Amino acid sequence: MHLAAHFPGVNNTTVWADPRSRSQIDFSSFEQLARTAERGKFDFFFLAEGLRLREHNGRVHDLDVVGRPESLTVLNALAAVTDRLGLAATVNATFNEPYELARRLATLDHLSAGRAAWNVVTSSDAFTGENFRRGGYLDRADRYTRAAEFVATARELWDSWTPDGTSRPFAHDGPQFTISGEFTVPRSPQGHPVVIQAGDSDEGREFAASAADVIFTRHGTLEAGRAFYADVKARLAAYGREPGDLKIMPGVTVVVGDSDAEAQEKAAGIRRQQVSPQNAILTAEQIWGTDLSAYDPDGPLPDIDPVPDSEITQGRVRHGDPFAIVARWRAIAEAKGLSLRQTVIETTTRQSFIGSPRTVAAELTAFVDERAADGFILVPHLTPSGLDDFVDRVVPLLQESGAFRSEYTGSTLRSHLGLPEPVWKG
Repeated sequence: MHLAAHFPGVNNTTVWADPRSRSQIDFSSFEQLARTAERGKFDFFFLAEGLRLREHNGRVHDLDVVGRPESLTVLNALAAVTDRLGLAATVNATFNEPYELARRLATLDHLSAGRAAWNVVTSSDAFTGENFRRGGYLDRADRYTRAAEFVATARELWDSWTPDGTSRPFAHDGPQFTISGEFTVPRSPQGHPVVIQAGDSDEGREFAASAADVIFTRHGTLEAGRAFYADVKARLAAYGREPGDLKIMPGVTVVVGDSDAEAQEKAAGIRRQQVSPQNAILTAEQIWGTDLSAYDPDGPLPDIDPVPDSEITQGRVRHGDPFAIVARWRAIAEAKGLSLRQTVIETTTRQSFIGSPRTVAAELTAFVDERAADGFILVPHLTPSGLDDFVDRVVPLLQESGAFRSEYTGSTLRSHLGLPEPVWKG
C-alpha cells in the first residue's frame, strides 16, 4: 500500500473554525504535517496549486481559501527538514514553459536527493488566464495536447544530461514548443522527477496511461474504484507499459474513533462543520449557476432549473451536466427526505474511511487487495494536525499486518513507489 499526505486548505473540506486549525501559509504548518507524514513512513507530501483566487458571485470565495504560497518554493524548504518523504508540487502546464519548470523540478530533485514529483494540471478558463500574458487563449479541447507535449519536452530536457554527468545540447520542434539550447541542471538522482496526473475524464485517463507515474483520482465506492482501476491499467499496454508502472491513488478522508459508532458520530459533526448553511447555499449556486440566497438551506431544494454555462463561479471547473446533477440531487432528497443542506452533505462527501483504527485499516487494505487502488492520498480536515490520529493509530496496524512498510527501504520517491528509474534517452 502507498500513502501520501495532501496539505489541507485548498478546498472547503478544511474546517477553519476548529480551534486546532492554524495557518495555511506559515511554514510551521507545512513542516508539522510533513514531519507527521514522514514519521508515518508515507510515500510523499502533496501540495495543490492555485493561480488565482477563486471568486463566487463577484467576491473572493472565502470558504475555500484566500491565499496560497507557491508550491515548489515550499517544497524546497521542506527538503531541508525531511529526509525520505517525497515532495509533490502541483504545477500548471498551461501557464508555464518547459525549460523553466523542468529546471525548477530538477533543482528540487537534487536538493531533496531524489524526492521530487510534479502533479501536472491544466487550465482552460480565461479568468485564470487574465493573470498571464497569453490570457485564456487555450481551448479546453487542447489542454491535454499541450500538457502531453509539455511533459515529453521536460523529459527531453532531463535526458539532455547523460547519467555520467555530461551535458548535451537539446532541440525540440513541435506544435506547442520550439526550443533549443543547453539545460543547466545535471541529471537528477532519480533520473526524472515522478509525474502525477489528476483527473477522471477519459482524456485524463489516457494522458495518465501514456505519461504519468501516479494518477490522483476520486471514486466513491469499492465497485467504482475497481472499474476505474481496471480501465486505466488496461490502457497501459498500448504505450508499452506494465500495470505496475502507474500507481492509482484516490484522494480520501479518514475519521478514526475509539469505536465505529464514535467515529461515525465524529464524521457527521465534521461534515456539518464543512457544510455550514452559508456553504450549502454557495455549493448549490455552483450547480444551479444562479443566486440562491433567497432559499432556506434547511428547506427543500430550489424548484428552478439550472442556468447552463453560468459564470457565477470563476476559477473553479464545473463538473458534469448541471441538469443531470440537479436531477440526481432531487431524487436523493426525495428518497431520503433531505433538506438542501443535508443533500449537499450527502452528495459532496469524498470517499471516506470511518471507524475504529482496526476497521479503517481493514477497509483500506481491502481496497488494495481487491484492486480498487494501489494506495491513497489522505485529505485531512485540519491544518496541520489532521494526520495525527491516522499515523498514531492506523499506520501501526497496517505495518503489523504487512500491508504497509515499517521502514523506508530506499531514499528516492521512485524507490518508495516501486517505480523503475527511467531509461536514459539521450
